[in-house]
Formats: sequence, structure tokens, C-alpha cells
Amino acid sequence: MGQLEDMAMFVRIVEAGGISKAAEQLDMAKSAVSRRLMDLEKRLGTQLLHRTTRTSSLTEAGLLYYKRTQNILDEVCELNEQTSGNKARTEGTLKISAPLSFGLMHLSPLISEYAKKHSDLSFQVDFTDRHVDLVAEGFELAIRIGNLPDSSLQAKRLTSIRHVFCASPDYLNQFGTPKIPSELMNHAFLEYGLLNDIKIQISDKQGHQHAVSITPKVTANNGDFLKKMALKGHGLTYLPTFLTYQELADGKLVALLNNYQLPEMSAYVVYPGNRFLPERCRQLIDFLTDRFRGLPCWDKMEV
Repeated sequence: MGQLEDMAMFVRIVEAGGISKAAEQLDMAKSAVSRRLMDLEKRLGTQLLHRTTRTSSLTEAGLLYYKRTQNILDEVCELNEQTSGNKARTEGTLKISAPLSFGLMHLSPLISEYAKKHSDLSFQVDFTDRHVDLVAEGFELAIRIGNLPDSSLQAKRLTSIRHVFCASPDYLNQFGTPKIPSELMNHAFLEYGLLNDIKIQISDKQGHQHAVSITPKVTANNGDFLKKMALKGHGLTYLPTFLTYQELADGKLVALLNNYQLPEMSAYVVYPGNRFLPERCRQLIDFLTDRFRGLPCWDKMEV
């Protein structure tokens, strides 16, 4: 192994949070990674990591080496891409994380289309609602929905995400249709997330805010499950239109409180901001941005 490979291994150890996780990501034996790290430190004549049985942390020299190594590796990647030409730009593996329901419904066909255009690419796609650490877990890109916190990540907005209160016609016939936000408290509620006490902000046409406290009958961390529970008449739910648009158009679910404005979110593609972004990633970002341009397809249907 050459010096650049050792530098890349050291960066992986730091970003994975330790030798064990780095060994898993690199598909190497832990002992081999540990030995190469010791050889690197011996060659440099300084300790890069403080190591205990459970944790590791950068020394002062290690922090400096890590920052400079990042820049060097990024410059090498950029130089290789510029020198190798267009064919190399679309080779490699794209490791992507995406929310489960949104990813399966709306990202999967786009990845299929993109893969046909770039046959030399491989894909590793993790469909999960878990908030992944892109750097530590080795993801190049992630799709995220919500209001993004300040971080070291770069983000590009893809599309708007609207939500809707809805229930099945059978449930509404049996328990009545809420006309104002406060009446939501009189109904069984099916809530995304695992919290027992929920407060939802709604605004009327005059811009007045209404805060509604909800004690859910059912909580779950998967929107498809909650949609199925609503279709079976178990209660009201509050879900994104990208998940419910077909059932709303077919009349299997009924949209509620249409005279009120619900909070709107956005879907973003995010990526590490302090890294060279490979051309395969830049092309995919441009591709997704183009496909999601304008009013999203799930909000074009009459409900």
C-alpha cells in the first residue's frame, strides 16, 4: 500500500469514529487497519490518535494531519477526474441514503432512469428514515425532508413537501368531519413519530396561528403503515401528499381542513460541504433537480 492509500485509511478511521467501524467499511480485518495506522505513525514519527479500548480521539498532530490529508485527497480525486476524461466521470459507486417511503415511491424510478444512462455506475442505496451521518458512514449523498439545521453539509432544494389531514370516508361517516382545528382533539389520531404528545401549528386564511395539541391513538415511524391504518378506519392522520395523493384522488381518503394552511417543508439533496464532489454526484444532483422541477407530480392531481 502506498502513502495515499494510508492517508485515505487514516481519514476513514477518523470519520468512521474508530478502527473497528473503519475496518468494517473498508472490508478489512481490524488488526490490519490497526497495524497500518501504527506503521503510519511510526513513519511520521508522531502519534495521530489517542486510543483506549473503547474510544479514540485526534491528537493535535493528528488533527493537523487529518485536515491537510483531506485537501490532498480531494485534489488527487479532482486531478484524476479531469485527466481521465468523461468515461471515468461516470464510473464508481454512488452510496445514497433516502427516506423509506419517499425513496421507494419517487426516487426509485429516477435512480433506474439514471442507471440506464450511466451503465458503468454502481449504486448502494439505503432506504431509511434514520438520520444518517454522511461522513462517518461513507455516504456521498442523502435525500432529506424537513427544515435543515445548520451543519457542514451543503444542500440543494429539490421540491416542496406538503402535508394533509385525511381520513377514510367510513371513519368520517361514523365519527364526523372536523371543520376547525380544535375539533381534531375529538378524534382518534394516527401520528408519525414516536412521541405521545404532539402539537401541530395550523394557520387560517387570515394568517392567524392555531396550535392543536394531539394525544395520538397510534404512533409509528413509517408513513405507509399510518396510511394503511387510516384506510382501515382507525382514525385521522397527517401525512405528506407524496404518500397519500393516489388515495385522495381515488376517494379512498378524504382531505380535511382545506381552508387552513399547513406547514410546508422541502426535500433536499445534501452532501459533505468540505469535500471534493465527484462528477457522478454532480451529474446526479443536476438530474434530480431537473426531474423535480416545477409542481411535483403528486400535487398535480385533483383531490
